[in-house]
Amino acid sequence: MVWFKRAKPAIRTTDRRDMPEGMWWKCDECGAMLHKKQLEDHFYTCSECDHHFRISPYKYFSLLFDGDKYQEFEDQLRSADPLGFTDTKKYPDRVHDIIEKSGKTEACRNAFGEAGGRMLVVSAMDFGFIGGSMGSVVGEKIARAVDKAIALNAPLLVISQSGGARMMEGAFSLMQMAKTAARLTRLSDKKLPFFSLMTDPTMGGITASFAMLGDINISEPKALIGFAGPRVIRDTIKRDLPEGFQRAEFLLEHGFLDLIVHRRELKTQIVRLMTMLAI
Repeated sequence: MVWFKRAKPAIRTTDRRDMPEGMWWKCDECGAMLHKKQLEDHFYTCSECDHHFRISPYKYFSLLFDGDKYQEFEDQLRSADPLGFTDTKKYPDRVHDIIEKSGKTEACRNAFGEAGGRMLVVSAMDFGFIGGSMGSVVGEKIARAVDKAIALNAPLLVISQSGGARMMEGAFSLMQMAKTAARLTRLSDKKLPFFSLMTDPTMGGITASFAMLGDINISEPKALIGFAGPRVIRDTIKRDLPEGFQRAEFLLEHGFLDLIVHRRELKTQIVRLMTMLAI
């Protein structure tokens, strides 16, 4: 039984692809005041300290695909409410409100196009939709991105940006961990590479499933990557954690990552990997 539904085209809303309105932005890392044009010129990273701002799937698509030309697919799937979940409001009402306020329709977007003249399939998550949490729709979209990569004989890049599983869907959300991990084996059977890019944050069930299964595991600088948060771990083991624990640089040093790539170099690195692997 599949817990998602297709929305009618007539009720679709257009995603707002830009960061919130405003000409000046304060860097969360160093406090520098940055003009919007500066952010655009530096791929939405701080020109003073290289802090990487969170960006939408569409900005990743624009960065990666040649000439900003790509085709989105499976964009009409919407979450159902298999548990009849209610906290401070009903789950369908919460989803509706987020769509109305943000224009975002789910926590994952799929697209394909050419990068460096080679076909690439990208599935990008969006923290701006319920914390980028993985429910049935996100799991299904990633599974279908695998199928699209096989159909196009192309590599798959998944860009993670998530707090973990979506509690409003309970066990149905947790089932997506096994589903996505299992579906990725089809890429391996076809000898097609899977590139996993982890951005800030990549946590919970995302890390425990597809995010760490890349043939090449990549991260943006200083991204928070882990299962439980550092405060939860510290309170559980009653010990101080190492400096930089769960940050990308710490994980690279301890063998959990293959590369840390600045956003301005992302397309170049992905194209280089595709060329090296003769895809």
